[in-house]
Amino acid sequence: MSPLPVPRRLASRRLTRLIVLAALGALAVSLGPSVQAQTARKPSPYENSRPLNPDERAAQQAEDAKKNGPAFLGQIRTQAEFQQLARVYNPGTPLEIPHVLFVIDRKQGGKIYYVDTPRYTLHENFARERRLLPADDKATLIAQYKDPQRRLLFGTLSWQRDLPGYTYEFWEGDRINPELLKLTEEKLQASFYQPVRFKANSTLHEQVAKNAGLNAVTQESLLREQTFLPLNTGVAQGRLRIVASVDDTPDLSPTDILVLDEVPVALPPVAGLVTQRPSTLLSHVNLLAKGWRIPNAYVRDAVAALREHDGQWVELTVTSNGYQLQRIAKPETAPPPKASLPLPKPDLTVKAIKPLSGMVTRDSRHCGVKAANLGALKSALPPAATVPDGFCIPFAQYAAFMAQLGVPQRIAALEQRPDFASDGNVRRAELAALRRDIVQAPPDAAQASAWRERWQQQLQGRGVFVRSSSNSEDLPGFSGAGLYTTVPNVTQADALAQAVQTVWASVYNYEAYEARRAAGIGQDGVVMAVLVQQAAASDSSGVMITRDPFDASRRYVTYLSAKRGLGIKVVEGKRQAEQLMYSSWSKAVQVLSRSAEDTQLVPDAAGGVREVPIEGARQVLNDALVARLATVGSQIKQRLGGADQDIEWAVQGENILILQARPYIDGSQ
Repeated sequence: MSPLPVPRRLASRRLTRLIVLAALGALAVSLGPSVQAQTARKPSPYENSRPLNPDERAAQQAEDAKKNGPAFLGQIRTQAEFQQLARVYNPGTPLEIPHVLFVIDRKQGGKIYYVDTPRYTLHENFARERRLLPADDKATLIAQYKDPQRRLLFGTLSWQRDLPGYTYEFWEGDRINPELLKLTEEKLQASFYQPVRFKANSTLHEQVAKNAGLNAVTQESLLREQTFLPLNTGVAQGRLRIVASVDDTPDLSPTDILVLDEVPVALPPVAGLVTQRPSTLLSHVNLLAKGWRIPNAYVRDAVAALREHDGQWVELTVTSNGYQLQRIAKPETAPPPKASLPLPKPDLTVKAIKPLSGMVTRDSRHCGVKAANLGALKSALPPAATVPDGFCIPFAQYAAFMAQLGVPQRIAALEQRPDFASDGNVRRAELAALRRDIVQAPPDAAQASAWRERWQQQLQGRGVFVRSSSNSEDLPGFSGAGLYTTVPNVTQADALAQAVQTVWASVYNYEAYEARRAAGIGQDGVVMAVLVQQAAASDSSGVMITRDPFDASRRYVTYLSAKRGLGIKVVEGKRQAEQLMYSSWSKAVQVLSRSAEDTQLVPDAAGGVREVPIEGARQVLNDALVARLATVGSQIKQRLGGADQDIEWAVQGENILILQARPYIDGSQ
């Protein structure tokens, strides 16, 4: 399977935005401001532009008339003729794509125009100059994308270097039907010098192609050919290390640039990251890389390509359309430490257990952002979605237990030791011993009794997930995604106390400690609340971001990744999830990949989870459910102050469940 595609821009008109995927060509334009996307994309002619007034349009046409070459061709007989008309984005890079706009006029018996694309930029510019469209008639223009009886068909023909071959496509929101698609196929095959294949840009287009009897090229099939994906752009200097397993490499350093076979489940801070197997964009490790602002890329066959640099100091540059690696001398001095990142000061005066119902966002002062956000959403989301019931064990109970064990003094003593400060292996061993002591310590009898009583009375003793809600996660500039432990599906009363202490102990997970250390977060200011939340035997689950994660200007797009069963595998990112884009503007769903999982996680009646085989089709979400999830995501964003959100969700029958909402941290911001 291939990773998430790289959105790029192609213009076909003011109301046309077609997502271009990596070097694989699809279409899009944007009305928003020009931005440097985190992944390569085709820039929109509408960015940094406005409609021309009549005088400006006349001047532009006069200038166009001075250009050499035809305004259009009725057929393309050679590669040279295609190149003569083509606009090329990202020339000379792995993401280079030449493309030519075409217009088919049904009123003239299906006459085809291959348009000089650099000259006209948009279909509408050409159509109005040729008087195929009335000037400045917006309704008629919209009809050319919606009306089955439309006069004009607007499409794009692109060379796909990784297939190789030519494909043609329409805007993702184009309501093309089988009859119009058959006409397009007929005209293109008759007038173009090589065979062409239809590229479907939405699930609707895939179905239309099937009904028309065409074997369409899908987004997913094109993405299998993708060889590069910039998950986070940036520049880093460090020692390049090819690592087979992060778990078996205890001496990782913040100055290491790792080359891995696949994305690990957890990772301490490093300087850069390259993986040679695709992953899910919203895996915890990829989200951490964004928060750390380190270059992060998928590169096919990276281990073989970079082996000669293993162990050498290099500068890694990941841009939106490629990557570069250059040998450098080892720096003589260590990089300066990062400025201290202040933590929200916890309120330790609130000692009582807090039910989610009735909580508001300001309750983060004693229960953390995760629990407080869910409490605020619990009353705001129905009937569109629900938040499973639960309760919060506040910071104060953690602080009292840690004080009783002498943990603050123990950490302070460790941090005074030179070997602990300088040697990651020493820190790993000492922190593992500390976690073990916390988990195995006898629980406070009064606290444990109160937890069990609340679990029985409020949640009827049903299975629960015991989750972290610290003051050192879900922060601006520091997400903490995946750093702390979740204990899934606790079903026995005597296991609840140990689950809570396991979450408390995860404050000292090695990766969590190292991430805070690298971010300049003082370890003595960290406290942990615990969210005990009713488990849901979900049919599917996943994560969504309330904007295009590659382009901050595309806030009408929701990105979703999904798998069957419980959502643990989605955020681990070990196997490819189903990945989709939904545009609230075009109402189109684009399938970027289907799930590569052959098993799913389900709750075990005896507690915990178990893995079972997946049967049936690989599709996880249908279009209607995708649209519903995107609508819920928009509601959550609005309820939580308008900031884009990284949301964990599940679906149980017809019900959408929200399990977490945190600010989306983008390393490019």
